[in-house]
Amino acid sequence: MADRTSPLPPRPDSSPARSWWGWGALDQALSDAECASLAALVPGAAGTPLPVPSIAPLDLPPVRVGAPAPLAHLLSSAPADRASHTYGKAFRDVVRALYGDMAAAPDLVGHPRDERDVVDLLDWAAGADVAVVPYGAGSSVVGGVEYRAGVHSGVLSLDLSGLDRVLETDRVSRAARIQAGALGPGLESQLRPHGLTLRHFPQSFAFSTLGGWLATRAGGHYATLHTHIDDLVESLRVVTPSGVSQSLRVPGSGAGPSPDRLFLGSEGTLGIITEAWMRLQDRPTHRASASVVFERFPDAVEAVRTIAQSGLHPANCRLLDPGEAALSGVAAGGGSVLVLGVESAHGPVESRLAELVALARDHGGSPAEEPPAAGGSAVGAWRSAFLRMPYLRDGLARMGVISETFETACTWDRFPELYEAVHRDVGAAVQKVTGASALVNCRFTHVYPDGPAPYFTVIAPGRRGSEVAMWDEIKAAAMETLGEHAATVTHHHAVGRDHRPGYDRQRPEPFALALRAAKRALDPAGILNPGVLFDAATT
Repeated sequence: MADRTSPLPPRPDSSPARSWWGWGALDQALSDAECASLAALVPGAAGTPLPVPSIAPLDLPPVRVGAPAPLAHLLSSAPADRASHTYGKAFRDVVRALYGDMAAAPDLVGHPRDERDVVDLLDWAAGADVAVVPYGAGSSVVGGVEYRAGVHSGVLSLDLSGLDRVLETDRVSRAARIQAGALGPGLESQLRPHGLTLRHFPQSFAFSTLGGWLATRAGGHYATLHTHIDDLVESLRVVTPSGVSQSLRVPGSGAGPSPDRLFLGSEGTLGIITEAWMRLQDRPTHRASASVVFERFPDAVEAVRTIAQSGLHPANCRLLDPGEAALSGVAAGGGSVLVLGVESAHGPVESRLAELVALARDHGGSPAEEPPAAGGSAVGAWRSAFLRMPYLRDGLARMGVISETFETACTWDRFPELYEAVHRDVGAAVQKVTGASALVNCRFTHVYPDGPAPYFTVIAPGRRGSEVAMWDEIKAAAMETLGEHAATVTHHHAVGRDHRPGYDRQRPEPFALALRAAKRALDPAGILNPGVLFDAATT
């Protein structure tokens, strides 16, 4: 008989106080002095940082729609709620918040406590011509939570953070039924007493939710094997204006097109994910890591390809090109660095790590002098830099520095040409837009037997007041380059509204027709996250 727990546990511990305008925790944000020191590394940056914005003086647009009496206890028009739910956390979002531009603020913010509340709010919104933008924790970096359609009577930001419980745990099958609003830390804290873990740790782990991961097909920290949240789904429960969809919970099925696949990555435009049965794993108890330095980046790429095709499935396999290695503080000598990690819940992993290091050495890599089991200095430096990067981005934004990141995936045979094209073409676009040379770096976040997922960082000085327009031009150039080289417009950041042009080019037209038909059937009033995946006017 399955070992299941059904009673609701206490609510998870609250997360640290979060920034309403920028990334993450308030106590981790850069000070003015740190912003200025960081910007000194970018010639042409502003001399003083923009002030940290406050909500009180913001010029929020008037509220256009009132809360109906039966639902008033679930709805808020408070300035703090509206401001904090206006944007995600992309560079263009942060910059607009810094300048106090709240033109896209929702009229109301909904705080449902359970699925019944979600149903009631959707029913009201459909009848009142109010657009509904699902909101997990607001960490979208692609415009996924910002209303831009401008054709509805009002906008409701539907904050699902009140649905944050692990409702049921099946220890025998290693699965759990989890509400969509559960933040990463709260989710894991509820699984820990059972010795289980979802093992999905995106960079936004502390500031994103299960529902957000599912709706955006998020990628986790682990570089091989189960890289995306898709792989961990047993079944989904989704509220749509046309009814509730509950898929069958099974380990696998060949029964026609998958209902879960329809909603995974749909970004709230087809329905609101309220809960999911998720596949879990035993918590790892054995870990080891190492770093390997390469003089030549092409040799490092070949080493990673060999590792990805070896079947050894390292948990971490991050390759940093020379610029990224220097920026992360991992290596300053001009070399590329490969960060490797292995883990297991069942036995020692040192021999597997040794195999991986040997493969890297066969391609000219030199293992760093550090104890692998202890994490090592290079590994620790990379991990710290990885978690700190979004805060540095915010600090650069305050100094008028444009910081763009975009991630993709391509086959191994296409990567060398793509790498060169990004440096050449995106670099040329930055030069044209800003009048300055760009810092263009690359790292692999995930690797597959048939190709890598490169993640590019572009940094250049901007002009005060023009940062958003400049960023938009650079973003367009990046998407054009990806399309020209048969690389996906996004590997794990989702489509949102910022990646729409690239997604429109990438998807087959027959599939677009089917998707629009699904939209019409599930959301006949066209209220769910208009403008995501396709234009409301074309549905």
